[in-house]
Amino acid sequence: MEIINRTQRMRSVSRKVRREQDRTIGLVPTMGALHEGHLSLVREARRMCDTVVVSIFVNPKQFAPTDDFQTYPRDLTKDTMLLADYNVDYIFAPAVEEIYPKNFSTHVEVEGLSDQLEGAARPGHFRGVATVLTILFNIVRPDFAYFGQKDAQQALVVRRLVRDLAFDTEIVVLPTVREESGLAYSSRNAYLSEGERKAAPVLRRALARAESVYAEGERNGRRLAELVRAEIEREPAAQTEYVSVADADTLDPLERLDDRPVLVSLAVRFGKTRLIDNVLLNRARTGKTGALVQP
Repeated sequence: MEIINRTQRMRSVSRKVRREQDRTIGLVPTMGALHEGHLSLVREARRMCDTVVVSIFVNPKQFAPTDDFQTYPRDLTKDTMLLADYNVDYIFAPAVEEIYPKNFSTHVEVEGLSDQLEGAARPGHFRGVATVLTILFNIVRPDFAYFGQKDAQQALVVRRLVRDLAFDTEIVVLPTVREESGLAYSSRNAYLSEGERKAAPVLRRALARAESVYAEGERNGRRLAELVRAEIEREPAAQTEYVSVADADTLDPLERLDDRPVLVSLAVRFGKTRLIDNVLLNRARTGKTGALVQP
C-alpha cells in the first residue's frame, strides 16, 4: 500500500494502471476518521476492482464558517493502519494546496438537488462536495466510485454530477451500516457524549416507525412525517431540524405516496452534534433507487 500526497504522482499512477496495465480502478472518497461504514465501501471496491484507491481529504469547501472544519477528527496514521487490513493499493491524502492551488477560482454546482434539505441547512455544502469530487475524478479517473446510502442526498448529487458532466465513472451506493444500537456509523458520532450516544438510536427507531406505518398502508406524506417527528420528540435529548418525505430521485416533497420510491430523511441535533439518517420506502417495486450500481 502506497500513501500518495502529491496530485501529479496520483495522476501518474492512475494513468499507468489504466493504460499500461489495463486494470480497473475503484475510488472510495473519504474525509478520514474511518469507520465500518467506510470499510464496507472499501470491501466492495476490493471485490469489484483490480486497483483500490481510498482518498482521505478533509475538504474545507464543504464546511460553512460555523461548521466543524477545524475540529473535524483527523488521524491519518490510524486510518492507514485500518486500511492495511483491507488490501488497499493506494491512499491519496493530499494537502489542501494540492487540491486547491493558489488563486483557485473554479467551482461546480449541481442545481436543484443541492438546494434542498442538507443544502438548505448548510448553504454551499454541496457546491464544495461537487467541486472536490470533480477534481478527484479527474485526478484518479476511477471506473467506479463508492458512496454510502446514509448520505442519500449526496449520492443523488453525485449521480447527477457524473451524468451531466459525462464522467466515465459508475457510482456505487451501498446500504447504510449501523452499530448494534441501530445508530448509523458516522465520523461525527465521536462528538457524542455518553448520554447523547444512548439517545441517538432514536433516529433509527423513528425511521423504523416510518417503515412500519407505510407497510400498514399509510400513504399521506405529511402524516408520515408527523409520526416520525413524534417518535424523535419522545427523546428529550433530541432536537429535530427537519423530517422530509420526498421523491427518492428528485427530493420533491410528497403529499401523497404512490408507486415511486420514497426517501424519508431527517436531521437531528444532540447537544452540539448534528446527525442525519434516512430510509427508502417502496424501493423493491421500482428497483431503481438503492441499487448497488447506478450509471
